[in-house]
Amino acid sequence: MEAVDCLIEPRWIVPVEPPGVVLEGHAVAVRDGRIVAVLPAIEAREQFAPERRHDLPGHVLVPGLVNAHTHAAMTLMRGLADDRTLMVWLKDHIWPAELRHVSPAFVYDGTLLASAEMLRGGITCANDMYFYPESAAQAFHDAGMRAAIGLIAVEFPSAYAADAEDYLVKGLAVRDRLRERPRLSFCMAPHAPYTVSDRSFERIGVLAEELDLPIHIHLHETAGEVQEGLEAHGKRPFERLEALGLISERLIAVHAVHLTAPEIAALARNGASVAHCPSSNLKLASGLAPIAELLRHGVNVGLGTDGAASNNRLDLFQEMRTAALLAKAVSGDAEALPAHEALRCATLGGARALGLERSIGSIVPGKLADLTAVRLAELETQPCYDPISHLVYACGREHVTHVWVEGEAVLEDRVLARIGPRDLEKRAGLWHNRLAP
Repeated sequence: MEAVDCLIEPRWIVPVEPPGVVLEGHAVAVRDGRIVAVLPAIEAREQFAPERRHDLPGHVLVPGLVNAHTHAAMTLMRGLADDRTLMVWLKDHIWPAELRHVSPAFVYDGTLLASAEMLRGGITCANDMYFYPESAAQAFHDAGMRAAIGLIAVEFPSAYAADAEDYLVKGLAVRDRLRERPRLSFCMAPHAPYTVSDRSFERIGVLAEELDLPIHIHLHETAGEVQEGLEAHGKRPFERLEALGLISERLIAVHAVHLTAPEIAALARNGASVAHCPSSNLKLASGLAPIAELLRHGVNVGLGTDGAASNNRLDLFQEMRTAALLAKAVSGDAEALPAHEALRCATLGGARALGLERSIGSIVPGKLADLTAVRLAELETQPCYDPISHLVYACGREHVTHVWVEGEAVLEDRVLARIGPRDLEKRAGLWHNRLAP
């Protein structure tokens, strides 16, 4: 028999590739952090000798969820300034708080707290954008989580950097130091068109090409942003980025709420991705993104939570359900964004946006074993005719019991392997005392 590290035997497996497929009575064999085989459980028991066996008869196994956009450290600002419009929220509350409190320790502690929340919700990979990226990277590493670390750039000074060039120099140095860590990747992360100049965008475009990195940016989040862009530059922010050559397969356009038909066509034509954050868009009254139209045109869509300061949950189960329901309401089509496609957005769509689709996002032999087990043998998930439907419309993150990242069990029976809850509570309490109004 062939030795493997573990054999996972759930009731169902939803591999995501091919789309809509549900495998019942199958098993996943894992060795050296990768998926060795997906095959009928009877055959797996005859072929493999596992060091550990995970018998999960009431569960569905899915790829680890990919959070396509978040600001993890802002978990320490959860609930700090709710029920305000985006620019009031930013200018009058968030930016002043950041100016007073953001530091390497703030980013590490906030990101560690966010990592715990995300892992407990089945999220194995996060695309992060924030100050002090090295501190964020260290927290993700300590939690055992996969992360794409954003090398942020804005024109205004902060405690982290003096200007856009300083942000870029410091971010690139972080990438150079940490690029060999196996669970980390990197993105160029210019904050938004209203905080980044054309000159900086041009430099970022060159760097992204040279280093083969995605470009992660807030774009057309609000109608006000679009109007201000027109007044300041004589063109819509999208047009401005297009003229600078940034609408490409590298682009991860976050929010992308206010798009014209030609802009949707340009995203599709250039192979760009959208990180859809439905709960944040609703909470900040930013608008309703045309997700059904984007998908109909072939635009790759991932799902993001945004930060916990504007959501207030890092919960991709909530985002899947909200995205599916909104797509139907906005398009007037009950068949828009069906459950299997919402799950794909939360897994393979996010992986593809990050350039990681060959490694994660589906349960396929040869890929890394980033996996999430969800228990459907609960009263609120009975009866179960279709496990994919339940994943999107019925169950929640509280039903996640096991999570593996690169074959390592980082959550087992809802207990985090690397992070102690008492330590997290202490860290959160200290920052609460400092930030409380």
